[in-house]
Amino acid sequence: MKSPLSLIFLTGFMGSGKTYWGTRLAAALNRPFYDLDQLVESERQQSIASVFSENGEATFRDLERDALHQTLALAPAVVATGGGTPCFFNNMTWMNQSGLTIFLDTPPGILADRLKHEREFRPLLAQVNEPELEIHISSLLQHRMPYYLQAQVRLEQTSDTSTFLDQLVKAVSG
Repeated sequence: MKSPLSLIFLTGFMGSGKTYWGTRLAAALNRPFYDLDQLVESERQQSIASVFSENGEATFRDLERDALHQTLALAPAVVATGGGTPCFFNNMTWMNQSGLTIFLDTPPGILADRLKHEREFRPLLAQVNEPELEIHISSLLQHRMPYYLQAQVRLEQTSDTSTFLDQLVKAVSG
């Protein structure tokens, strides 16, 4: 088995910056970066939104789990998971056993601000109007939080992100 730090999984709600920070963390650690949604899209030759609309969430979650398990062959690497990845099957337990998990804990207000112009690309937010977005996000977060809190490291984000990469690198190096 590979060392626990050979895979670093960034978890958190959509819009928490898993891809943004993941690319920067991977560069700082001189490792490749993978976005789980992009791996699914590449394998399926279809956008996540299309998979959701044509095949449903259950099919997407199966594809997502398969892509997650395939990341073992990509190690060492930094992997940005989908926002719901930890909440299905035994994905969070699997990630904790396969590498280091970091939860990017981001307040609902910041998430709503980041996601308000991306709703049509986010299947779980596509039907939510902007005034209800933060309430909807808070509700989804409440359901997902028990899974996110199983991560080995929790980093809280604020509107000031100037030192966040340093915090990520420190979390990985101990």
